[in-house]
Amino acid sequence: MILNITTTHRTTADFGYLLHKHPDKFQTFDLSVGKVHVFYPEKSEEKITVSLLLDIDPIDMVRNARNLGRDGFALAHYVNDRPYVASSFMSVALSKVFSSAMNGKCKERPELVEMKLPFEISIASLPAPKGGEMLIRKLFEPLGYKVEVKNHTLDDKFPEWGVSKYFSLRLEHTITTKELLSHLYVLIPALDNDKHYFVSKDEMEKLLQKGKGWLNDHPEKESIIKRYLIHLHSLSRQALERLTEGEEIDRSIEAPAEKTESEKRKETLHEKRIKLVAQKLAESGAERVLDLGCGDGKLIRELLQQKQFTEIAGMDVSYQELLKAKEKLHFNEMSPKQQERIHLFQGSLTYRDKRLEGFDAAAVVEVIEHLDLNRLRAFERVLFECAQPQTVVLTTPNKEYNVMWEKLDAENMRHDDHRFEWTREEFAQWANKIGETYNYNVEILPVGDEEAQIGAPSQMAIFRYGN
Repeated sequence: MILNITTTHRTTADFGYLLHKHPDKFQTFDLSVGKVHVFYPEKSEEKITVSLLLDIDPIDMVRNARNLGRDGFALAHYVNDRPYVASSFMSVALSKVFSSAMNGKCKERPELVEMKLPFEISIASLPAPKGGEMLIRKLFEPLGYKVEVKNHTLDDKFPEWGVSKYFSLRLEHTITTKELLSHLYVLIPALDNDKHYFVSKDEMEKLLQKGKGWLNDHPEKESIIKRYLIHLHSLSRQALERLTEGEEIDRSIEAPAEKTESEKRKETLHEKRIKLVAQKLAESGAERVLDLGCGDGKLIRELLQQKQFTEIAGMDVSYQELLKAKEKLHFNEMSPKQQERIHLFQGSLTYRDKRLEGFDAAAVVEVIEHLDLNRLRAFERVLFECAQPQTVVLTTPNKEYNVMWEKLDAENMRHDDHRFEWTREEFAQWANKIGETYNYNVEILPVGDEEAQIGAPSQMAIFRYGN
């Protein structure tokens, strides 16, 4: 992960004073997740370049992560793109290494702080998973940057695989050093969906501090705020109110766009599904319930309304989703007794985890279709063999019903992230095989209104152990 900043300012030696980093020195600074190296690969009277090279240690990254559940383990924690792409780690490095320059301090040459310098910035690999090149341009171009973006292919040998979510970025602008560093500090993590740190009010304060003087005038300020704060509504709202200081606020940050009829139908279906799952869990007599792939906590909110459930645990692979769940549950506003009923943690469905054991019942709501088929066997063993709850309530889409949705046919899936979808017969065969293998009785139910010949939009299997 490398960031290069180049200037052709007439006195290149000034750059060293501004950054408080001598051009003749190679310096290394410790981070909680590795090290950052600062050096000048190019230095002449006409041009000077400073490089930040982040050396991320995957072991340190997991050991010091605040976004893992207790005793959490998943291979993705160790094997991922974090050491190789510019992300929230880069902002931490910028703040640590160039803190004086970022705060507009230059003891030796204070007149340089307000001097606009011609800069060229290059970032080797930058993620933009949703929005791609257009998103990158919308963030940087309104600030006056000339932007060059190059998309990376997944594999040159297999062009049919398409392009990746990673881009090489080159920027040009004449701007003060303080402005440049503050822009990079805010906008790089705004493009990063996988923050490595816990997003709290402290992060909101940092955003407002580094965005002072430019963020309020940015046409994409609402988007930047929401992305920087990983779409946590309450923090995003507070940040926008603080930033605008009484100006009329764009209500789009809290008022969703009018839904289409198809979206309304899917929303209604999801409500029916959640209520049916909660009903079946209650009928099982369970007191300790586990929601696997809990997402933003819709099922947990439904279960909290029933005193029968003394412990409700939610596990999800996405820490961002767990933060949303905590926010939507209004966890911090709950009484201590109510908080004791809830336990949220990060984990993977395909690795054995002691935290999944000992529950009376488990719910797996619209989750398995997001797993690769070659990982489904691992999921089966983790849940039915190792965790072995007395009752499992599991739902998944009915592929036959897809013809009823707008813009879908029998060959298309409902979501880009779905790895497979099953017909009613395929689902029943899988569920019955699970029952035979792990000693569960199986009941298959439709979820939602049924249509002749194609069934209901979703399908449910209830597994009861040893009955």
